[in-house]
Amino acid sequence: MKKNKIVLSLIAALFLFPVFPSSVNAAKGDQGVDWAVYQGGQGQFGYAHDKFSISQIGGYNAGGLYDQWTYKSQVASTIAQGKRAHTYIWYDTWGSMSIAKTTMDYFLPKIQTPKGSIVALDFEHGASSNKQANTDTILYGMRRIKAAGYTPMYYSYKPFTLQYVNYQQIIAEFPNSLWMAAYPNYNVTPSPVWSVFPSMEGVAIYQFTSTYVAGGLDGNVDLTGITDNGYTKHNQPETTPPAVEEGQEANDTPKNDIKAGFKVKVNFSASTWATGQAIPAFIKGNSYTVQEVSGSKVLLGGVMSWINKKDVEIVQTTSTAPSTANIHVVQSGETLSGIASKYRTTYQSLASLNGLGNPNYIYAGQQLKVNGTASATRSYTVRSGDNLSSIASKLGTTYQALAQKNGLSNPNLIYPGQNLAY
Repeated sequence: MKKNKIVLSLIAALFLFPVFPSSVNAAKGDQGVDWAVYQGGQGQFGYAHDKFSISQIGGYNAGGLYDQWTYKSQVASTIAQGKRAHTYIWYDTWGSMSIAKTTMDYFLPKIQTPKGSIVALDFEHGASSNKQANTDTILYGMRRIKAAGYTPMYYSYKPFTLQYVNYQQIIAEFPNSLWMAAYPNYNVTPSPVWSVFPSMEGVAIYQFTSTYVAGGLDGNVDLTGITDNGYTKHNQPETTPPAVEEGQEANDTPKNDIKAGFKVKVNFSASTWATGQAIPAFIKGNSYTVQEVSGSKVLLGGVMSWINKKDVEIVQTTSTAPSTANIHVVQSGETLSGIASKYRTTYQSLASLNGLGNPNYIYAGQQLKVNGTASATRSYTVRSGDNLSSIASKLGTTYQALAQKNGLSNPNLIYPGQNLAY
């Protein structure tokens, strides 16, 4: 989600174990994730126990206002999975009240999470040298968010905040409204490391890692129950904007009614494909478009493998992605160049289309927006005992050609059930 992060040093004088409020909230201690375009249209939870997501609606940066195409479907997907959806706005104001007003005027009417839900201002970049001017734009935005019926929050990290913002003014008006980041390192971190907690007054959500799982994902913990806002004790949204309504429809649809075109998430508890082979770990928790349905099985697009209906969860029954866009699900070993070749485009174009600052940073299971459809090819499904050389021999080609056509940076990394184009 975030662009500019630093790992904070372990300085005992600055980082203390957090003191939880005495009141007990349902969500206190719940973990969740935050998403931007990198997590695709349906987002990605790190673990089955995650309870909330915070999705980027878009924001204001050096290029002006921008929308995040993944926002509405991420909200719907979160609701479909019985979790709590919230919103954040990228907020480069440069201390300009005009930019702050433009941003609020544009995004407040577009919010798709329930009334009362969190709407956070992500201020980690785009600060002016005028500390008070920066603070004024943040307070202006938070007041507008509150007036619109949502829960305002301020996101950043401690050193940036101390340098550019009078945060005491924020918590004086909006107590317990800080969402702060501090990471122990960039190793996989499934739970908070309290020794690097950013000890400040008013912290309600702690973003404790950008590597919640292998491949990268922000992990957060709710310290006060603030992620309950906008939801009932059963996680039901208190109001239903269109994206929430769509998510509830998916949540209420029985698995027996799954049809081609639905999007489903592979459950973390799923162990084997319908054919009996083990499901790779990177498949679990990710979402795929159903290509075909046969009795109690569904065929997942992108990975082209059959899975039992009991091992998936419906996350979307209709498409909210742009009508001109298709989705490619990244497979293990693929590169952006290899994917671009399939769609007769360049990796630079794909990177730009998906807002990828680093074209090398893609991961298995990620959903990439692509223009058009892949070039017509035949396919071969990998069987147990196959290797790329033996497959190439069967198909009358070379393993090098197969690797290049399928974007395999490691020709030895194939698995049963994988679909290879040739």
